Amino acid sequence: METQSAGAAVGAEQQPLMKKNEEQNKKTMIKVIMVGIDESDESFYALRWTLDHLFVSIGEAPETRLDEVGKVVLVHVQQPFHQYVFPAGPGGGAALYTTSAVVESVRKAQEENTTARLSRALQMCKDKMAKAETLVLDGDSKDMICQAAEQMQVDLLVVGSRGLGKIKRAFLGSVSDYCAHHAKCPILIVKPLRESSK
Repeated sequence: METQSAGAAVGAEQQPLMKKNEEQNKKTMIKVIMVGIDESDESFYALRWTLDHLFVSIGEAPETRLDEVGKVVLVHVQQPFHQYVFPAGPGGGAALYTTSAVVESVRKAQEENTTARLSRALQMCKDKMAKAETLVLDGDSKDMICQAAEQMQVDLLVVGSRGLGKIKRAFLGSVSDYCAHHAKCPILIVKPLRESSK
């Protein structure tokens, strides 16, 4: 009989401890994950990895309350189109400006490309039954992603890595490298899988 009462006492002591751990897990649960989306396959791989490994959807955990389910913010940054002046003729005395029709055509193509990319990303989220929203920004990708992550107070920023070598990264710049050093939130850089054909 003493063994049973001792076991009951131990079980009673563990109850508050288990409740405390559950409360801590809820506090540290990732609620908002921002994923950078661009034209690269690596960004879509990063989104797929995020949905498969970091995200709890209602379909996977039916007992989860709607307010406990995280949200994915898909951010895409468009490069602003600048009108350029081209020198025309000898001596540079004349100039050729980009017409407004060309500018409008470029903007329309940018919008169509952005819509296609984000539609694909939203479909991936829908397939996993994940809550998602999109955010389209104009400017330098590196700066805008870090600013958006800070303003939205995201719990985690996820970006893909193209696997640029040291020289290319030095000349072209790396969005993932910049975000790793400048983002004010935790960041996850998802590297592409290496092909086994080598």
